[in-house]
Amino acid sequence: MLGVVEAVRERVSLGRGFRWLWAAYAISSFGTRFAFDAFALIAVLVLHAGTGQVALLSAAGLAVGAAVAVPLGPWVEYRRKRPVMIAADLVRCGALLTVPAAYALGRLTFTHLLVVAVVVAAADIAFSSAAGACLKALVPPAGLLTANGRLESTSWTATALGPPLGGAAVGAFGPVVTVAADAVSYLLSAVGIRAIGGGEARPAATASRTAATSRTNANGPGATESGPPRLRARDLADGWRFILAHPDLRPLFLNTVLVSGLIMAAAPPLAVLMLGPLGFAPWQYGLAFALPCLGGLVGARLSPAVVRRHGERAVLRTVGTLRACWSLGLAFVHPGPTGLALVMAVEFGLITCMGVFNPVYATYRLERTPPDRIARTLSAWSVTSKATVAALTALWGLLATVAGPRTAVAAAGLLLLGTPLLLRGVTARPT
Repeated sequence: MLGVVEAVRERVSLGRGFRWLWAAYAISSFGTRFAFDAFALIAVLVLHAGTGQVALLSAAGLAVGAAVAVPLGPWVEYRRKRPVMIAADLVRCGALLTVPAAYALGRLTFTHLLVVAVVVAAADIAFSSAAGACLKALVPPAGLLTANGRLESTSWTATALGPPLGGAAVGAFGPVVTVAADAVSYLLSAVGIRAIGGGEARPAATASRTAATSRTNANGPGATESGPPRLRARDLADGWRFILAHPDLRPLFLNTVLVSGLIMAAAPPLAVLMLGPLGFAPWQYGLAFALPCLGGLVGARLSPAVVRRHGERAVLRTVGTLRACWSLGLAFVHPGPTGLALVMAVEFGLITCMGVFNPVYATYRLERTPPDRIARTLSAWSVTSKATVAALTALWGLLATVAGPRTAVAAAGLLLLGTPLLLRGVTARPT
């Protein structure tokens, strides 16, 4: 039975609705990558901020945004997902447009940038938690891996093309123009999601929430029978309770959160090392990370075939292990063409593994999450990931200051070697 399901995954029609969702995702992904590091550039070039302020902008934006988004998962769960996604896109668009507007009026401040970063981070989490549920509703179960593979390949394509083009735009017009372009991309994304069309049923509450709603209605004012249940304090931890109690999701959760945190934490020290003591030009630094993104495109397109041949469990454990083995090589970067080639080779291997791993893990997670828990689960996952990235980025910045950037990069690579142990609990896909 498993072989038959896997065999039809590539041939199943994903439908018109998915094509619109895919188009919306492609536009917003490119806009985000086009504006890559725009806030940091604005802080440095326009507001003349120091290194500490730039680090604060990155870490605090993620951390506070994640904290603000904690109640969004349970709130999104009991609402139609497409209106939530459209609202999140419009919030991001509106928040980002205030940056060029304030700049044009001579009123742009560091605090303004920080507030916008927080709003965008929170809206990102709301959007992604609703998007997972929307994807599962739009695509047949046999097409989930193919759909996730296409989204992943789109993400890596945008990552390869967006930053170089954005860098050229910054050089020609200044960093504020890329923020405006990112805002427009969210507006177009909202239009694409609206074009999905068709009806979307109101999500049904779980049995426990239905009972609680009935008691509230019987005892006095509160949630109505036809409306979404009222948010309770204990609901805020529902996503984490479900993940940590699930024998398949718990190891995957711990692995992916730690891996992404360590990879992102090593990025600033590596940038300091390459652009400072090693003397690489900014265009060389950008090239070292743009070209390897083609490996992510290749890996994402290959992931359905790899799963058909070897199965989800084997792919997650094997590719998850390979993914952890590359980053340590970045500690050996040295000046000159061979040093640049080393970074590109390491990044190509890492990103190719991520390209295979990510759509398989996203599909594995959706398959094991009931429809009435997807938003809470994805929100908890995303909040934890962003908070971990923020905390480790700040910690690795301190380590780089004390022990040097090369030591910080090496420490992240060494710790990554232990993360495959967390994948031992991954099991085969349920039939």
